[in-house]
Amino acid sequence: MQYQRLGENGPVVSRVAFGNSLTAGNQLDDSAAAACVRAALDAGVTTFDTADVYAGGRAEEVLGRALAAVPRDRVVICTKVGRGAGGDSNGPGGLGRARIGACLDASLRRLGTDHIDVYQAHLYDDATPLEETMAAFADAVAAGKVRYVGVSEWAAPELAEAGRLAREAGVPLVSNQPQYNLLWRVIEEEVIPACEPLGIGQMVWSPLAGGVLTGKYRPGAGLPGGSRAVAARGGDVSLRRWRFLEDRVLKRVQELRPLAVSAGLTPAQLALAWVLHQPQVASAVIGASAPEQIERNLRAVDTVLEEGIMARVDEVLGDAVVRDPRLTLSRMLRAKRAEAA
Repeated sequence: MQYQRLGENGPVVSRVAFGNSLTAGNQLDDSAAAACVRAALDAGVTTFDTADVYAGGRAEEVLGRALAAVPRDRVVICTKVGRGAGGDSNGPGGLGRARIGACLDASLRRLGTDHIDVYQAHLYDDATPLEETMAAFADAVAAGKVRYVGVSEWAAPELAEAGRLAREAGVPLVSNQPQYNLLWRVIEEEVIPACEPLGIGQMVWSPLAGGVLTGKYRPGAGLPGGSRAVAARGGDVSLRRWRFLEDRVLKRVQELRPLAVSAGLTPAQLALAWVLHQPQVASAVIGASAPEQIERNLRAVDTVLEEGIMARVDEVLGDAVVRDPRLTLSRMLRAKRAEAA
């Protein structure tokens, strides 16, 4: 495992973090989920990411129990606040002072800890003044309940304003957690340039595009049994939302296999190595439905991809790559709400 500081002034995190958004309390039973956490720890993973809405809070509970015997200073625990009921969208007041305070205490209780290392605002809340949100985070830091603050899926203007307010409030805003992978690169044009002068690092989710970049989803075939799209409640929603399951995309992904083999990698290792090769990425959050997946995929951490392979990957994927910054999740959801109104 390798380690890197998250942002300019954040905690040192493992280059690969373990996330349990669609596994603990959902796709996996508690014992299987705990086994995956143990495998991650054995592989040198120190950073664990979850959220209060994952499996209705059960994901935090499972993670807390799995880490209970680990010395607290040896792990970086990250969770999120702000999503609405059911986790479908951020409801009004999702990042208000009262809700942040109540949700933080509930997360601490479920995780069995006295502090969160990185507490992340889960989507932007249009209904709450950002000044109120940042003040609430500042209070949490001052109380010792939170060490660092991050955001997830915010657009560039929101990040810029958050950075300004964070400096004024003394909030250690260190990270953004966007989706980022070979197929989904919407953060490159606007979000990354907005983060760099603010010292905000990227801890990206879905580096394997929900498993699509492993090559297990094949064009014209049914969804494989036991996969996220089948076994996890809501697992197919994001895959279809981002159109990762379209045959034209799956055909391009299958064409990556010879490239991976030529580099001595599996398709998943190639995809993860590509993400970790990007200088703006401090850590990539992966999940797992079995412990052996973790050990196998983490071989990508020490892989150095030649520039020729990087260029060939782009040639193979072609127009299957999505780059439109308007598809940053907070912007996309705001547009949908405007249409509905």
